[in-house]
Amino acid sequence: MLRTGEEYRESIRDGRAVYINGEQVKDVPSHPMFKPLVDIRARIYDMAHDPETRESMTYTDEDGEASAIGLKLPYTRQDWDDKRAATDLVFEDVGGVVTRVGDETVGEMWSLYDGQDVLNEVDPQFSANIRNHIARVIKQDPFHVSANTDPKGDRSKAPQDQDPDMLLHVVKETDEGIVVRGAKYETAAAYANQAFTKPTIANWGNDALSDYAVGFICDLGSPGIKIICRTGFAGRAPIEDYPLANRFDEVDSLVVFDNVLIPWENVLFYRHTRAATFIRATLHRYSAFAFVQRNLKLADMLIGAALFNVRQTGLDKQQAVQEKLARLACYRESINAHLSAAIAMAEKSPGELLMPNQSLLYTGRVLACTQLPDMMHIARELCGGQICVTPDYASFQHPESGKWLQKFYSINEDWVAEDRRKLLAFARDLLNSDYAGHRLTFQLFAQSPPFAHLATVYRSFDWDGPLDFVQKAAGLSPRVRGNSGAQAQAEKKRA
Repeated sequence: MLRTGEEYRESIRDGRAVYINGEQVKDVPSHPMFKPLVDIRARIYDMAHDPETRESMTYTDEDGEASAIGLKLPYTRQDWDDKRAATDLVFEDVGGVVTRVGDETVGEMWSLYDGQDVLNEVDPQFSANIRNHIARVIKQDPFHVSANTDPKGDRSKAPQDQDPDMLLHVVKETDEGIVVRGAKYETAAAYANQAFTKPTIANWGNDALSDYAVGFICDLGSPGIKIICRTGFAGRAPIEDYPLANRFDEVDSLVVFDNVLIPWENVLFYRHTRAATFIRATLHRYSAFAFVQRNLKLADMLIGAALFNVRQTGLDKQQAVQEKLARLACYRESINAHLSAAIAMAEKSPGELLMPNQSLLYTGRVLACTQLPDMMHIARELCGGQICVTPDYASFQHPESGKWLQKFYSINEDWVAEDRRKLLAFARDLLNSDYAGHRLTFQLFAQSPPFAHLATVYRSFDWDGPLDFVQKAAGLSPRVRGNSGAQAQAEKKRA
């Protein structure tokens, strides 16, 4: 049932082929680029056993066993409140924000659970597979992530008109399962147990069937998988100077599938482009909640760093500074409002689960992502230029240079040089560092690019309400709705 942190560490010592910085990794849990996040994920597992945190991290299932709240199927508003509280507790415990640790990706499986009628049209076994996998995730407590984006190649061409491996596809069927080739970009693959691997929407045209329309659960230690990682931020500079980069860098990978066998019981949909399109359209129905919640915690970090910086020098008394702080507060509370309202106005899903109000959730995601660059810049202004000119930790420790830095970085008895240095280092890593730039880009694209966020809002918003109001207020004839109204209803039903 519930794993311990050490059991998780042992589970990824499975002989997987992981490469980083031109070397093949011998032991993922102890490698300096992966160890910080492995330790955080292990801590999350241990929090389910810790007497001080286990009540908030677990629930008792129908068999009387303790299970992880983050993996529980949501049926009530209380389920969502519990999930939100557990996620916040993790961030408070580890002292930062982590995006890919499992709770935010398992929701994609729940979208498949809702789409069983579509899967049944393809093959009833596929809907049975998704039910079995959801049960297995709850019982076995794996570190579950997801893989979506392919290298893609030339997007003006159909997949079959270029190197076919540019998009993941099936090359052969066997009695045991399907054999796949291609590659996916995936965060945390090097230290996760399994991934829900699904297609990027390809240029299928009007094809009803395609070898590229495939989704499955993949054991990341399977033969034929190569995990090629980008350079990590951990260890590149002292932790005293870069406290976030050294602790919270979630390493992204190109996961290569070199003729990998996927057993039939792990195949969730295959060939039918309608099934693949449906899954892509509803993929973030649940997982967007956890994603947006992380932006809320990031907003808290921006506010805290900025407010400490202006208070230490008394600038918080100035109206111009208070206005900038108020803008950060509006950003934070707007995210909070969307999350809270999405649960307060939650809706029954096709699978009888309780899904967050889709219009409110997706508009909240657009707000959180599109305003983030501006909010980071406001926080930079409030922190001031010292976050980019302050000397490093070693200079503060040196017997000669340290004396001068102690003098010029101490403000009063409450703000001595060491606390000031720590705050400036934290703010620099949050706002200005390579890690900060990487995180900003990741937040903009992690669940899909901005245009796709807006497309999802378009599909989920209730356009009938404004149309009805204006039709009545303006005294318009019913015929003005015409075919466009019927078309809008059909599109909404499909969504």
